[in-house]
Amino acid sequence: MATNTEKQFTGKVALVTGASSGIGMAAALQYAQEGASVVVSDIDEAGGSRVVEEIRDNGGEALFVKADVAKPNDCENLVKKTIAQYGRLDIAFNNAGIGGEANPVGDMSIEGWNKVIAVNLSSVFYCMKYQVQQMLQNGGGAIVNNSSILGQVGFANSAAYVAAKHGVVGLTKNGALEYSAKGIRINAVGPAFIKTPLLTNAGLNEEVQQQLAKVHPIGRLGESEEVAELVIWLSSAKASFVTGAYYAVDGAYLAQ
Repeated sequence: MATNTEKQFTGKVALVTGASSGIGMAAALQYAQEGASVVVSDIDEAGGSRVVEEIRDNGGEALFVKADVAKPNDCENLVKKTIAQYGRLDIAFNNAGIGGEANPVGDMSIEGWNKVIAVNLSSVFYCMKYQVQQMLQNGGGAIVNNSSILGQVGFANSAAYVAAKHGVVGLTKNGALEYSAKGIRINAVGPAFIKTPLLTNAGLNEEVQQQLAKVHPIGRLGESEEVAELVIWLSSAKASFVTGAYYAVDGAYLAQ
């Protein structure tokens, strides 16, 4: 672990949604390791609290805030509680998302479509809206949105997910155009298939996951920590001229 003088986020406050497991958890832990006070948010209170406990056990500072990011009021309250606790917001990683219903367009339920769009796309707008308002008061900040490789290409039987993740990329680019001159950088990451609970929750057993690994030229699934490393870089001063960009973390999936 870096020494105190080397920690790049000392004095900074980072907010992570969907932080109870997977990529969100990995990012929250890395933000804390780099000196940030971390607001851990999720609908999973038990899981989020465990992440906070791990950060504190390692000498970091963290707060859990329960939020359903599909609800605008929860997203606004999340930022308000961050400010009430820490007085500022410097970094946000909008990571929360779901896999959703797997059906071709003609068979997809209206409810299934609406749920995925709400959790995977509208939530990013809600969160960004209130994060940007606060960051303008700080004089700047960095936002990273979690899209997907499916923010660039299609995937059969996942129309809502693909549409939402494409939307996240567009929202990221638009936000960057609007706020770059005001000191707020906004970027998106595009993970391929990563070994997270999202795969298990989608009903993908070990055999199916092994088949998924084969569609990546690198020959394996990604790890949450590998995505988090990019998120941390995009959040840092090292990426000071990077905004409005989409970065794939995909083992060459999109190169095919």
